[in-house]
Amino acid sequence: MTLFLVGYMGSGKSVIGKKLAEVLNYAYLDFDEFIEENEKATIATIFETKGEIYFRKAEAKYLDNVIGLEHTIISLGGGTPCYGNNMEKLLHSNNTQSIYLKAIIPTLSARLYKERVKRPLISHIESIAELNEFIGKHLFERAPFYEQAHLSIKTDNKSVDEVVEELVAQLF
Repeated sequence: MTLFLVGYMGSGKSVIGKKLAEVLNYAYLDFDEFIEENEKATIATIFETKGEIYFRKAEAKYLDNVIGLEHTIISLGGGTPCYGNNMEKLLHSNNTQSIYLKAIIPTLSARLYKERVKRPLISHIESIAELNEFIGKHLFERAPFYEQAHLSIKTDNKSVDEVVEELVAQLF
């Protein structure tokens, strides 16, 4: 089975994905890193030099490449399920499960504010209030995609171990 973690940036997809893979003895794949390796450029550079349309097409192609992997946890980029028919692929491919890691806006802001310089989408934001507003608008657009996932789990005020434990209980 392939488990796809979806959710907004800062929801814990990478850290939870790594821990879940360890617990289940699955391989772990960070989808953004996979794209960067295959494109030989950072996502920020791809956006800058080739544009978002190129990136979204490449992202869909690479999703097709990983969808059949066995015993793998894949942390998708926050936008991946929201473009083209990517969410449809996740929902209807054999032997896949999608998991929405859900967090409220204040949780996401608190997690992201410290590291915003490393995230091109929010690097220009200068206050928590501004970040709350940005995330709120973005999440409003993306939540309908995330909410379609096979499973949903709230990550607010929970440790990585608690979330992983809950996920394992729901999955098996």
